Amino acid sequence: MGNKQYELKIPSNVICGCGSIKELIKIIQKAKATRIGLFVDPAILKLNIVNDLLQQLESKFERVVVIDNIKSEPEDWQVKNVYHKIKEKEIELIAAIGGGSVMDTAKIVAVMLTNIRYENDLTDTTLIEKPGVPLVAVPTSSGTGSEVTPNSIILFPDKKIKIGVVHEFFLPLQVILDPELTISLPPSVTAATGLDAFCHSIETYISKKSNYICEMFSLQGIKLISENLREAYTNGNNIEAREKMLLAAFYGGVAISCSSTVAVHALSYPLGGRYRIPHGVSNAILLPHVMKYNMDSIGEKAVFIAEAMGIDVSNLSQEQIGAKVVEEIFRLTEDVNIPSNLKHFGINSADITLLANSASQVTRLLDQNPKKMSLDDITAIYGQVL
Repeated sequence: MGNKQYELKIPSNVICGCGSIKELIKIIQKAKATRIGLFVDPAILKLNIVNDLLQQLESKFERVVVIDNIKSEPEDWQVKNVYHKIKEKEIELIAAIGGGSVMDTAKIVAVMLTNIRYENDLTDTTLIEKPGVPLVAVPTSSGTGSEVTPNSIILFPDKKIKIGVVHEFFLPLQVILDPELTISLPPSVTAATGLDAFCHSIETYISKKSNYICEMFSLQGIKLISENLREAYTNGNNIEAREKMLLAAFYGGVAISCSSTVAVHALSYPLGGRYRIPHGVSNAILLPHVMKYNMDSIGEKAVFIAEAMGIDVSNLSQEQIGAKVVEEIFRLTEDVNIPSNLKHFGINSADITLLANSASQVTRLLDQNPKKMSLDDITAIYGQVL
């Protein structure tokens, strides 16, 4: 690791804690913005704390344009539709209060507002020449870590795949982490988003791009999720568990920003693109199988992962520790009722060749996997998750 260069870029300011959403008005005032775009999940608007905030925004600022119909797992044309709704409104700042889909859409639209040519092809980041309008990200789920990454995940139906579009100008200016906004998450979403964050932490830790900065955040993310996901799932009103899950997702996002995900995400993208399986669910189904495949190539990192997960490693060989890690990942996904295979989604063996060919094209991530993965290896893993 000592012979490679690595870099960490994160938002300039992060505010954490219960009720911290109230700081949004001060942030906007400090930015001297008067025309605001508010991208928000409609379910979140029903919360008193957010409804009160909206009324204050509308009373204090010249214009507040509310976008509350962003689709889950947005397609490229849907993102462009949002852009067209607000491009003539002279928006000076965007506040994104929602899950990964809301934040990812807001990131791209913020950049489109200052880079008109970028609308022509959202996959072509060479069309981005200037920073977007300032973006404040307020996550309401503990999963994507989008609030702290330069990544946006968009579905391109023509290509039948999700693509992670990456550019430094997608990075939000400021972040608010308020666990009170995650209390209303239903258990199924808590599970899927929590395991997405878990994948981020583990994958960035074993990635070829992993580094000393990344490892600190990755291991803490693994630890917090191992200790708190089950509680947040079964007792959603436990504010301490919610706060720790929110921090874990943030840590996973920080790790992504200076490392990368690997084969789990590479194999997950076609499942979302072709079959619309929620991103966190497809990641969770794939994770134990990909980890089992990678285990003989991650060395002593298996020990540190096991310890972060609370596994007793005393008197165990490295091979036994690796097996324990995989076993515990299976147990965690089972405890939060993630489906154990893809048949649940109507996928069968006839689909595997198409899936494998599609996943093999995600070289940006596969090249960082600790163990080389051939087309046959990818095919075999899809076969296992059937």
